[in-house]
Amino acid sequence: MVELDHSFATGKPADYNWDAVLDLERVIPCVEGGRLIELTGPDSAKAEIKLKMGAMSMKFKGTVEVAERDQSAHTATLRVKSREEGGQGYANADVTFALADGGGTIHTAAQITGKAASMGEGVMVSVLDALIKDFTEKLAAI
Repeated sequence: MVELDHSFATGKPADYNWDAVLDLERVIPCVEGGRLIELTGPDSAKAEIKLKMGAMSMKFKGTVEVAERDQSAHTATLRVKSREEGGQGYANADVTFALADGGGTIHTAAQITGKAASMGEGVMVSVLDALIKDFTEKLAAI
């Protein structure tokens, strides 16, 4: 299990940030290499992500769902479950947002197995860290 915490700024009101995070059509493409395949419900979608880890390139396919939400507290958890295409590994994560006027925080708890995990925790943390930082910059733009 890898856990990471990030804060981010959007310069937008909490309600705007809330709507953006819960809009899977807008939020999934904010992840580098992320692509929405199809919405499967109001709070769930099929998605894929192409990851580069050093010289390796991997594609994971799976689901993203809004697992928890508390509008009054402006907190929400997106649950990601994915399998490595053509491999044995998986990448699952609970991504919890605490939103406020101007931005918020993201807590990521990820479980990764297979080729990605074989690169070592240090590599996984740096790749996830870069993904989340890039994500927060794109989130500010939507």
